[in-house]
Amino acid sequence: MTEKITHKNITLQPQDNDRLANLCGTLDENLRQIESHMHVQISNRGNNFIIKGNEKNVPRTSELIERLYTISASEELTPKQLHMYMNDTSENKSVELDDEKGILKCKKHIIKPNSKSQHDYINAIFSNNLIFGIGPAGTGKTYLAVASAVYCLEKNIVKKIFLARPAIEAGEKLGFLPGDLSEKVNPYLQPVYDALYEILGFQAVNKLIENNIIEITPLAYMRGRTLNDAFIILDEAQNTTIAQMKMFLTRIGFGSKTVVTGDTSQIDLPKDIKSGLIDCLEFIPKIKDTHVTKFRSSDVMRHKIVKDIIKEYEKREK
Repeated sequence: MTEKITHKNITLQPQDNDRLANLCGTLDENLRQIESHMHVQISNRGNNFIIKGNEKNVPRTSELIERLYTISASEELTPKQLHMYMNDTSENKSVELDDEKGILKCKKHIIKPNSKSQHDYINAIFSNNLIFGIGPAGTGKTYLAVASAVYCLEKNIVKKIFLARPAIEAGEKLGFLPGDLSEKVNPYLQPVYDALYEILGFQAVNKLIENNIIEITPLAYMRGRTLNDAFIILDEAQNTTIAQMKMFLTRIGFGSKTVVTGDTSQIDLPKDIKSGLIDCLEFIPKIKDTHVTKFRSSDVMRHKIVKDIIKEYEKREK
C-alpha cells in the first residue's frame, strides 16, 4: 500500500534570527538531521517552514520543530540534544524535564533524564534497594547510576560509593599486567572514572578516593566484604559468572542501595559459561524491592548511526 504524502506549513513566532539560526544549525545541518530521523523533507524561508512526508511523520515533525524553537531561546541545539528530542517525539515519549521528579541536583552538576526509560530508571533507583539497568551502550545506564550515587552521597543518604566492574578481558587474573593494582585495573574502570570526573570534577574525585569514600575496584576484590550504608554499582554485569553474581549480590549490607548495569548482547565470557546477569534476571523480578529497567536501541544517546547499527544487530540476533 502506497503511503499518502502530505505537507504542512508552519510559521514560528516570534520571529528571531538568532533562534532560527540555532534551530537550523550551520548550513541547515540541524534540519538535515531532523529530515533523516523523521523521514520528511523540510524547506524554509525565514520563520516559515514547509514539511513534506507521510501523514504520520509530518505532524510529529511539526510538533518537534515548534518545540525545538521554544527550546532554542535558552539552550544551544547540539547534535546530541537534537537526538534526544527527536527520540522523545518519534517514540511518543513524554518526560517533563522541568519536573523536579527525576532530576538529580548535585552540587556541581544537574542531571536530567533524556528519555522515558531514563526517567523511570532514576525513579526506580530511589524507590527500590536493588535496581538493574539493562540495555545497549550509550543509553546512560552507568552514568545515571553514578550520578545517583553522587546525589545520595551529597545528601548524606549513604556514607560511601563502591563501584565494581569485572575485568573479564584479563580473566580477573591481573598479575601479568605491569604496575600496581590501580594501574592494572584502571583501563577496565575508565568509564566509571569518566562519569565521576564529569559530575564531581577531577580534584574532588581524587580526594574522595584518597579518603576511601569512593572505592573503585575489580569485582574479584569484593569477596569476603559486606557493604553497609553504601551506594554500590556493578557495571558490565553481563561479564560476571553465576558464582560472581551470587558473590556480589550477597555483599549488600544494611542501609545500602545497589545498581547493576549490563548489556546482555555484549557478553565476553567463554561460550560454555552462562552469564551471571542473564541467570539472575530469571528470578530477580520475583523478589520484593527490586526493579529492572530495560533500555532499547531508541534510548541510545549517541550518533544516529550507532542506534541504527544496534538495531541491525538486534535483527540478526532474532
